[in-house]
Amino acid sequence: MKPVIWHVIGDKRAGGSNLLVQRLIDSSLAEQFKFEVLRLEAAKAKIKDSPPDVIVFHYPCAWKYLADLWRLKQHSQLYIYDHHYSQGFEQHQVASLCRFRMMLFLAYGLADGVVSISAAQRDWMLSNKLVKPGKIRTIFSASPVDTLLTIAAKNPSNPLKIGAYGRFAPQKGFDLLLPAFAALPAAEFELYLGGYGQDEQLIKDLAQDLPHVKLLGAIKDVPAFLADCDAIAIPSRWEPWGLVCLEAKAAGKPIVGFAVDGLKEQVQNCGLLVPVNEPNKLTEAIASLPQQDLKAWGQAARASVVNAWGEFLQSWSLFLEDVTG
Repeated sequence: MKPVIWHVIGDKRAGGSNLLVQRLIDSSLAEQFKFEVLRLEAAKAKIKDSPPDVIVFHYPCAWKYLADLWRLKQHSQLYIYDHHYSQGFEQHQVASLCRFRMMLFLAYGLADGVVSISAAQRDWMLSNKLVKPGKIRTIFSASPVDTLLTIAAKNPSNPLKIGAYGRFAPQKGFDLLLPAFAALPAAEFELYLGGYGQDEQLIKDLAQDLPHVKLLGAIKDVPAFLADCDAIAIPSRWEPWGLVCLEAKAAGKPIVGFAVDGLKEQVQNCGLLVPVNEPNKLTEAIASLPQQDLKAWGQAARASVVNAWGEFLQSWSLFLEDVTG
């Protein structure tokens, strides 16, 4: 019989961790393991009668979940897959550092182990003694990129087309990108910004008087969007990993953005990163793109992720084989 793996997930968004989990369970791993996706309440109701071999907990850890983690652990192996927290998150979102770290220390301690999604996130956990070294495994996050890898290289447009997409929320930093873009000449640069979310009105207000900014709404065809861009801006305030970065690299697009968390390890010889929360530096980086070798950056970007999805599945396969063997 196949080992039974529960993915306990609370994210209701169409993208984010929901999409990653769906791609994971729809992959070739379904031949090795029986996956089920449950909300926390459903998992608690079901676990006494039919416990799985392993539970992968995708909720962002919080004080209110500590008792639930303890209960789940009584019936099954339990691993926390942390998509959410990082050094950048801590810097921008946490009022009481001591209280936050104590919560994570307790949550990670209740589990059999923690899966981190980037080296930066892992190093942050270890340097702050949030988890013991023997209890953490890093699986670099990924998504299927075969379609993106087939996008043909293009000559730079005039004006240069900069793309950006994601949730309109404080994390993604589009409210920093738009002031940065306001300082750029409309004859030389255009921004194509796709997305939606809680900050939608703020984004519309900031873009209102910028003729070289095009708001596109939700991006339904990511490959077509990326194919039309010359470079991709990622102005996130924090990003434990950053799947947009991986997708853009697979499409052969240079990256420009802030040097945070997982982006720092993804953007190597394929773009420019500047200190976070400094729109002026971002303006300068974008302004310099026409003088950069965008073709070489795009080639390096694509080469670095060509096997990312296969390596992601292999890492998950080895991890699940280890904990169920």
